[in-house]
Amino acid sequence: MAIAGLNHLNLAVNNLEVSFNFYSQKLNFKPLAKWKRAAYFLVGDFWFTLSFNPDRSPKVRSDYTHYAFSISQADLNYYCQNIERLNLKLWQENTSEGDSLYILDPDNHKLELHVGDWQTRLEAVKENPYDDMVFYV
Repeated sequence: MAIAGLNHLNLAVNNLEVSFNFYSQKLNFKPLAKWKRAAYFLVGDFWFTLSFNPDRSPKVRSDYTHYAFSISQADLNYYCQNIERLNLKLWQENTSEGDSLYILDPDNHKLELHVGDWQTRLEAVKENPYDDMVFYV
């Protein structure tokens, strides 16, 4: 028995309309459905959802929890060159393998737009492994 994969990601938001516009217009997620309390999107073949939750704290969390989305180098370059025009808020600079842009959504969820995948990450860290790192593949 094994879990087959990630089914969907659901983020709680304070203002559904503002978040819907951010994800559909700035990040170009494909809207599937929207109603008073939630919205569904496709990101590639991945199901992404927003749920209205007025009790969600808008504070930026101090931990490293974040949600990373795959992006082409050309599209990442577009976002990097248009940070101010798109009014994107950054939460950290990139220091890891692969080009990334770390942004906050309107509810201060930490997002990463990342060029690369798990294979390119492992290739890079095998050349310079982290302390006590063990590889299983």
